[in-house]
Amino acid sequence: MAAAALIVLLLAVAAPAFHSQTASAAGTAEKETHIKVYWQDVYSGPSPTAVVVAQAATTNTSKTSFGMVVVIDDPLTDGPDLNSSRIVGRAQGTYIGSGKDSLALLMNMNFVFTAGKYNGSNVAIMGRNSIMDDVREMSVIGGTGVFRWAGGYAQARTHTFDLKTGDATVEYNVFIRH
Repeated sequence: MAAAALIVLLLAVAAPAFHSQTASAAGTAEKETHIKVYWQDVYSGPSPTAVVVAQAATTNTSKTSFGMVVVIDDPLTDGPDLNSSRIVGRAQGTYIGSGKDSLALLMNMNFVFTAGKYNGSNVAIMGRNSIMDDVREMSVIGGTGVFRWAGGYAQARTHTFDLKTGDATVEYNVFIRH
């Protein structure tokens, strides 16, 4: 019994030392990157980038769009004007009307970078988007390419919203550790 306790104690002491040696031997220095992009959610026109694909029977009578599922392939631009700004990537994923009594969305999307120094990399973002708040914060839960092992957060601020068409431009500031 005492020998087993000694072995467990030795393993507990040695395990953290082994992990930290492995991490430092690999030379993995964590970086912090801030990216500002504009998310262009387009419902209108001949080529929408946001499409409602499902909804509950009660979604039409809901004041919060509870139960609505939207699939997106939205342009990410370096400025707020879709027509005059450079497209640097795409926001691909879904958002769901998840607030029964308040306007809130569950966001699940990848920011896929297609231009510039992050071309070929992506960041996965997930979280609650309480769209009536001035600033909403969601989690960065992963990434690929230069953002492999990413973590962090994204802050969203509505830049413009057209009540008639449903089109929106949202400024995203993404703070990434990778």
